[in-house]
Amino acid sequence: MAKSKRERDTVKEVRRLGGELLSSRDHINNLPLLLSYISLSSPPQHVLESLLSLQSFFTTVLPHLPSPSSSKSPNDPDSIYSTWLRAKFDDFVRSMIRVVVSPQSQEPLREIVLDAIMDFVRLGNVGRFNSSIYHRLLHTIIVQSTAPVEFVADLLASKYLNYIDVRYFTYICLEKLCRTFKADNTFGDKTRMADSDNDGLSRTSTEVLIHKIHYVISHIPQEGPGEKSEYEMWSGSGDHKKNSDLPKDDTKQLKTNKHSINVLSAATISKKMKLKFTKAWISFLRLPLTSDVYKEVLVTLHQAVIPYFSNPIMLSDFLTRSYDIGGVVSVMALSSLFILMTQHGLEYPDFYEKLYELLVPSIFMAKHRAKFFELLDSCLKSPLLPAYLAAAFAKRLSRLALTTPPSGALIIIALIHNLLRRHPSINCLVHREDVYENAKNDSKAEEIAESADDTVSGTTMSSRKPGIDHFNNKESKPIKSNAMGSSLWEIDTLRHHYCQPVSRFVMSLVNDLTVRAKTTEMNVKDFSSGSYATIFGDEIRRRIKQVPVAFYKATPTSLFSESEFAGWSFKYEESNETTSEVGERNSLNMFEENDQIHVKRQRTECS
Repeated sequence: MAKSKRERDTVKEVRRLGGELLSSRDHINNLPLLLSYISLSSPPQHVLESLLSLQSFFTTVLPHLPSPSSSKSPNDPDSIYSTWLRAKFDDFVRSMIRVVVSPQSQEPLREIVLDAIMDFVRLGNVGRFNSSIYHRLLHTIIVQSTAPVEFVADLLASKYLNYIDVRYFTYICLEKLCRTFKADNTFGDKTRMADSDNDGLSRTSTEVLIHKIHYVISHIPQEGPGEKSEYEMWSGSGDHKKNSDLPKDDTKQLKTNKHSINVLSAATISKKMKLKFTKAWISFLRLPLTSDVYKEVLVTLHQAVIPYFSNPIMLSDFLTRSYDIGGVVSVMALSSLFILMTQHGLEYPDFYEKLYELLVPSIFMAKHRAKFFELLDSCLKSPLLPAYLAAAFAKRLSRLALTTPPSGALIIIALIHNLLRRHPSINCLVHREDVYENAKNDSKAEEIAESADDTVSGTTMSSRKPGIDHFNNKESKPIKSNAMGSSLWEIDTLRHHYCQPVSRFVMSLVNDLTVRAKTTEMNVKDFSSGSYATIFGDEIRRRIKQVPVAFYKATPTSLFSESEFAGWSFKYEESNETTSEVGERNSLNMFEENDQIHVKRQRTECS
């Protein structure tokens, strides 16, 4: 009770100090007292009461305060007073930022304080966007604070980043942070910060810093052309305060400043937005990204970044390096790289060789396998694809069908079906019983392979033998794999697959290739996300005309029936002899045979 009463008295005292400060300039000494309550150690009620009073006070005097870089006569009392107020305002902003970024503060209080900071961002630069305060806010959130960035970043995204000028200056701030980090990778200990004083905020490590920058830059909403919020500005484009209402010095400054209101209008910012977006992302991608951030960037790059880039070809180096890494990273980079090749004219000669190397058994267990197989089908759709390349992909996929799970086999059958329909030149692989006899039909492909100096396979036309598959599955280059001299015998083996959906799908493949006019290409998307669960679900939902019933009309007398083992007999012959009698008879027979052998040996020696 005593503590609660003391807090109520303190709240009344803070409210009294604020009222006196707002009423008369004679109580200006209340300003430092009210600033002392804007701290992490003060109760939320004290912080809130002090914040309301200080916000009202600085909103009225802020247009008349000098800028931090302005120089006036130090002997002028008004100048000294204005400079003192500017210093107190900077302390006020710094204290509010501490409250916002601290996880010790209550979330409702952090939201209210953030609103107050953004109000000063809107009003603190003579009607223009105060990028200095906003940069200090982002700098503290990302660099100096060890608290998670998600809460404040989500608040900014939901309430303020819909305004075009807030997005514009956010990209500028992020670019500066990334460049500073790139220039000095010891961003935690040696980099000189804007707030050099000891404010109790520790500097973050490299991995945490990169995570924070990625979270902020990836959660900035993007507006398409024609959206209403594209031209909405937080600073109001000068509508908040007319130029005629400003002091003469400030009006003159607006006319002479190159970043005046007329220059940074909504239309001007909209034209520059793509450039700032591009610079911010390029600076971020040049950082030493961690593995998890690197993968998250690759997953969303084709949807969240490329459409808003001023020149998407600038991402070609980053994507080609990612594509050359191999494994799951190459799979993630495939979507963006494919967009650059098909929509922006990127030339990448080794694209299909790298894509060929990605076809390994582990790809059927990858997290992003569905998107990969859809892109694989799109990449192999071009009619200008050479015959040897289409044959190499078809043969590589058919060989994988022998070891993949049933869901992977279904995807492979669909891909090979589309390849055979798009490229009639590889139909020779469908039914080829003797490779040696049909090798003359593939002379053109063999000339290409021989010109490539096929030392890996080591096979020539004279050394080939019937019944041997000359396809080299271990060869990484499609042109040297000898796929045109092989056949799709692996697909024929799937007719007897243990999983009935696979065997039925193979039979439908044979029928579709027989009657081409009545069939179309298969949609790989229907099979790309398959698994054991989806196959089982399809089977239990499938309507079956004849259901096999497991029952016996008569009790079986043997494990196997005679029809299953033709020529074999499993009947047991009964005998009246006991086991001992049989053993004695066998012993007598053995002794008689030994005596006969001994007599024959003596006769031979005597003769």
